[in-house]
Amino acid sequence: MEVHIFNTMDYEEFVRKFGNVVERCPMIAAAVWSDRPFASLEALESTFGDFIDLLLPSGKEGILRCHPDLAGRDLVLGALTSESRSEQSQAGMTTLTLAQRSQLSELNTSYKNRFHFPFVICARMNDTDTIIEQMTIRIHHSLERELQAGIGEVKKICRLRLLDIFNQVAPSTKL
Repeated sequence: MEVHIFNTMDYEEFVRKFGNVVERCPMIAAAVWSDRPFASLEALESTFGDFIDLLLPSGKEGILRCHPDLAGRDLVLGALTSESRSEQSQAGMTTLTLAQRSQLSELNTSYKNRFHFPFVICARMNDTDTIIEQMTIRIHHSLERELQAGIGEVKKICRLRLLDIFNQVAPSTKL
């Protein structure tokens, strides 16, 4: 995949374009910019992933804390990023039944009380029932296992957001 256009972006443009690839973490895009040029979209994705992998556990927890609750207060108040709003909508978070909304609210609270960061899952790759099922399972993980699972989901989200950006900038480029 041709990424020449991204390699020629100045720092400010790059951070504007990629600053929310990892939810509300523009400093990651700022750090990734320094590793240009990227040979491919996969290399760009790998650089984001490598940066995250090198963080201390507290840094990884910080990344997870930047994510909103699923079907939570930010969704109700309209305070989600455009990416999160679209992703939660695709997963059915905007059309929950009253029972599902109540169940998710309880699960979100219990999860955050246990881990001190919100539950993160790649909403675009899941539906409402799967999200509830995964929350119910993952709440029983150890902190270390859940941190690893959450960061794995962040990387899935990152990949899809990078593909979205690439397709917006270079829609005629073939995969």
